[in-house]
Amino acid sequence: MKRILLGLLALVLLLTLVGAVYEALGRRNAEKDFPLRGEIVDIGGRRMHIDCRGSGSPTVILESGLGTGGTLDWALVHDRIAAFTRTCAYDRAGILHSDPKDSPQRAATVAEDLHALLKAADITGPLVLVGHSIGGPYIRTYTGRYGDQVAGLVMVDASHPDQIARLGKVVSIDVHPRKVSLLMNTMTVLSRTGIVRFLFSRADHGKRPKDDAAQIAAYASSSVKGAKSEVDGFDATMDDARAVRSFGDRPLIVLTALIPFTPEELKKMGMTAAEGARFKQEWRALSADQAAMSSRGRQQVIDDSSHYIQIEKPDRVVVAVREVVDEVRADAAKAAPAAGATGASAEAETRP
Repeated sequence: MKRILLGLLALVLLLTLVGAVYEALGRRNAEKDFPLRGEIVDIGGRRMHIDCRGSGSPTVILESGLGTGGTLDWALVHDRIAAFTRTCAYDRAGILHSDPKDSPQRAATVAEDLHALLKAADITGPLVLVGHSIGGPYIRTYTGRYGDQVAGLVMVDASHPDQIARLGKVVSIDVHPRKVSLLMNTMTVLSRTGIVRFLFSRADHGKRPKDDAAQIAAYASSSVKGAKSEVDGFDATMDDARAVRSFGDRPLIVLTALIPFTPEELKKMGMTAAEGARFKQEWRALSADQAAMSSRGRQQVIDDSSHYIQIEKPDRVVVAVREVVDEVRADAAKAAPAAGATGASAEAETRP
């Protein structure tokens, strides 16, 4: 028995050593294998990655959802939106190419980081903010804090500040991301062992381009800490977003994914078919509430897509962003003659 235990211990130590070497080599090779697109910007002692493409006003800012995808979550729509206006995606703290930070992460601090990043990168308004999933509360909070820059918004199956309470009333399962937090805590502990890298490299990345999936896997073991910080700040994020009650009359489109859950998904989540249907209907209502935050807001239901609309139905995201951009440009065109007339009137009044 003693020999067996010593043998098992030796095997564990050997596997740990091999995994650590595998992880170290993977981290070293990541930058070489996946050349940076965009630029690294210093925001005051910490660096963040932003990738801007195209030209024109307004500037579209793409805010990713929770996870390790960062800028790559927008790969299927980034260039297409950049074809008609300047479009920037960025990595939040600790994700992909952006430096991590020790302070807690919540919507307010995400907004502060983005504001500092845009200032350092010399990007000024007007902005159209596009937020997916938890990116919804992030852009909602940003608009509340720096609204003078924000001319329009697109929410892509965005989280709602009251979703935990309201969804909890229609289903019997716990919809709070506590289980995700526990999983990410475990992955963070194991991040130097190579296990996280190995699992991500063999995960199903759906319709993502293969190169993007490989890059996400290459950085997953370091990105997971940044994602964990956002999960830990989930409740504070919802509090920050809840404090913003209105978007005024800004153009706003809310895309809502409403494809029914499959039997396999229902089983995995522990819901009945009836609960799944109620979940979807309440999700639709939550999205409608967010569309009502602007007098020019409207909801567009995507009944053939699940949560990652920008990956499963990228056309719908591109069209929605184009609609909001066109509205923002029309607003600017209307305001320009009025501003010119006011200036001419003022000049005439000052003439002798």
